[in-house]
Amino acid sequence: MAPSVQPPSPPLRTSEGDEKYANVKWEELGFALTPTDCMYVAKCRQGGSFTEGKIVPYGDISISPCSPILNYGQGLFEGLKAYRTEDDRVLLFRPHLNALRMQDGAERLCMTPPSVEHFVEAAKQTVLANKKWVPPPGKGALYLRPLLIGSGANLGVAPAPEYTFLIYASPVGDYHKGSSGLNLKVDHKHHRAHSSGTGGVKSCTNYSPVNCEIVGEAKSSGFSDVLFLDAATGRNIEEASTCNIFIVKGNIVSTPPTSGTILPGITRKSISELALDIGYQVQERDVSVDELLDAEEVFCTGTAVVVKAVETVTFHDKKVKYRTGEEALSKKLHSMLTSIQTGLVEDTKGWMVDIETCQG
Repeated sequence: MAPSVQPPSPPLRTSEGDEKYANVKWEELGFALTPTDCMYVAKCRQGGSFTEGKIVPYGDISISPCSPILNYGQGLFEGLKAYRTEDDRVLLFRPHLNALRMQDGAERLCMTPPSVEHFVEAAKQTVLANKKWVPPPGKGALYLRPLLIGSGANLGVAPAPEYTFLIYASPVGDYHKGSSGLNLKVDHKHHRAHSSGTGGVKSCTNYSPVNCEIVGEAKSSGFSDVLFLDAATGRNIEEASTCNIFIVKGNIVSTPPTSGTILPGITRKSISELALDIGYQVQERDVSVDELLDAEEVFCTGTAVVVKAVETVTFHDKKVKYRTGEEALSKKLHSMLTSIQTGLVEDTKGWMVDIETCQG
């Protein structure tokens, strides 16, 4: 006898009859694409201003095979999240900082970026158009992926004649689902970024070169991620493939400086502020591998990982285990940050932006 198959639960509807939630198994969400209904698209000529843009159905885009994004990697991306609160507001976390970071990256790659106001408004529109895909409180977030790409045809090595600004969305859960902490491998052979390069901006070209080390070697050996060292000395830690790193020793929290080779993470900035609020000293400075191995606690931060404790670090044949669990600082900082993001505590810092409010 064939096993019975449970039909999917009907979508929850509001009193007005509109769907409040999409038909998603929220408890099963990890960090993978769940296509939503809509995306935002705007275009701009080189040196001009972006059109107002519009919400269109999510789907493939048409692009010239001669575009600089395909030929020369002229492209940037961002990542930010929208959260649903218990009183059914939907809030974006510090979108203005993502807009400013995209502008910094655009200057480095000779691109025309959207204004901060345009970026934030486009993010709001994208979330509003996909509101039923924002998970219930405590079940995850709606991840937004803004893209700025050189889309106009250009055979020679030069800035694109046209740019496309696009935002798509996906509901997500934990990046490292089912993991209580990260197990990092220090890579002493390869470097993520070099001085005066593009390591300090969110260039599309920064990520594919690390895939061999992460997917092909480290993850297959049981590691969560790779931690890269600086190219200048090979002695100082910089960041992992998708997140910034902090070490804790006594009352001092240290993180490597964003001096051109490390992405200035927005979660990194926020966690530094929260740590200061509860009495820790926060130092942005060079952190050696020796200090990392001697730390009491280590944790990573990022839009995807939020705040995640590091259980172990392996360097050559040495493996060090760190403090995790309820007594860890990372646990407290994670609770403080997510409580602000999900509206459980008052946002006294002005970090959250309601998607229903007009810009002032």
